Formats: sequence, structure tokens, C-alpha cells
Amino acid sequence: MAWIYLFIAGALEVAWATGVKKLGIGFNWTLGVLTLIAMIASIVALYAAMTRLPLGIAYPIWTGIGSVGSVLVGVLAFNQNLSMSGIAGLALLVAGMFLLGSDAH
Repeated sequence: MAWIYLFIAGALEVAWATGVKKLGIGFNWTLGVLTLIAMIASIVALYAAMTRLPLGIAYPIWTGIGSVGSVLVGVLAFNQNLSMSGIAGLALLVAGMFLLGSDAH
């Protein structure tokens, strides 16, 4: 169950980061409140995951999910260009998350 909470926390991190980007384009109170709710919910889900997973595994994977997810949203929704080195960097992040996760007992 801790892993499910961790993936939810990571997805919520992508959601709030996307919300912050959209708020930077044009402020909207509804989006601002939803972004704040996503931030709080992400931390709550991370807390739930950390009750069972070590800090050195849960936190880097949470930020990694947020990083990779945010880059994908940037490419798909905000027309961000991704070079070959950017793709390689994403692959290394994903590999690192899998390696860290495999260390969890």
C-alpha cells in the first residue's frame, strides 16, 4: 500500500506543478485553490508512504515521479522541446528510481 501512496503523491506533484505553470500563464482562483489542494494532498500521500518506506527511497522516488511527469506534461501540453540529452536524462532518472525502489525491503 505504501507504494500506491507514493505513486499517488508523485502524480499529485505533477498536478500541482502543472497548476503552478498554468497559473503563471493566467491567474484563476479556482485553479489556484485546486493547485493548493493538490500540493497538500501530495504531502499527505507522501507522509502515508513514508510510514512504511525509508526516507532515502520514498523522497527521491516522489521527486523523480514529479520530475519525469512534469517534463512529459511540458512536452505534451506546453510544447516544450526535448533534446536527445533530455531524453537520456529522463531515462537515467527512471533507471535511478527503479534501482532505488529495488533496494526497498
